[in-house]
Amino acid sequence: MSQMSERCEREDWLELAERAARLGGEILGEGFGHVGQIGFKSSHMDLVTEFDRRSEEAIVELLQRECPEHGLLAEERGSRRGEAEYLWVVDPLDGTMNYAHAYPLFAVSIALVRAGRPEVGVVYAPILGELFTAERGAGAFLNGQRISVSPTPTLKQSLLGTGFPILEHIEENLPAFRAFLPLAQGIRRDGSAALDLCAVACGRFDGFWELDLKPWDVAAGWLLITEAGGRLSDFGGGTYKLGDRQLLACNGRIQRQMIEVLGR
Repeated sequence: MSQMSERCEREDWLELAERAARLGGEILGEGFGHVGQIGFKSSHMDLVTEFDRRSEEAIVELLQRECPEHGLLAEERGSRRGEAEYLWVVDPLDGTMNYAHAYPLFAVSIALVRAGRPEVGVVYAPILGELFTAERGAGAFLNGQRISVSPTPTLKQSLLGTGFPILEHIEENLPAFRAFLPLAQGIRRDGSAALDLCAVACGRFDGFWELDLKPWDVAAGWLLITEAGGRLSDFGGGTYKLGDRQLLACNGRIQRQMIEVLGR
């Protein structure tokens, strides 16, 4: 085994993901509150900043140096996979609009995926000082303390989260939003899917749904929720696959009730 591959042993993957997330978070922290020039990828709602790119460059450089045999999928630069068995999925700044407006709900999200399933997941919210971590079969943690989904048994007792896709698809989520409003205790739209999924994993939200999320939005949070005892599916209750258009995530106890609402 080469020296380079020895640096990328399984027991080091979580530690590497944590290091990469903190590195990206440090760069985001430098720009928080004074972002400077803001670019637009597809519409006035789809932003990109200098710090998205700087965060991604630093994370990618570290992951490629430490695990050159692994593939990579990153939001700003796309995919470099080849024949790699393992794929790093990186969102260097989830919640760019929040970040651009100095709203502190944003995060770095990093996952290592094998055969379409995350093996390691890390979400780091630098301004909140929260580091969510999970490894398949080893549980989910917030700042080193084990977390679990909520015990809330019914939709009427639940706080839900959602998000709205880019401009041309906003209308698609409005019927579900209207349907849930009188049935749940409340609905929040915080603008960072990675942190919304973490909120489900640690019991702050009881459930979450959204359309058109990208793999880098979901991969780390998916593992955090399942390791915390929750469930993911599509809107009909079918098995969720990374990149699916529909995502329902919850504590498991209200899954059937959410599916009934989403199916109306």
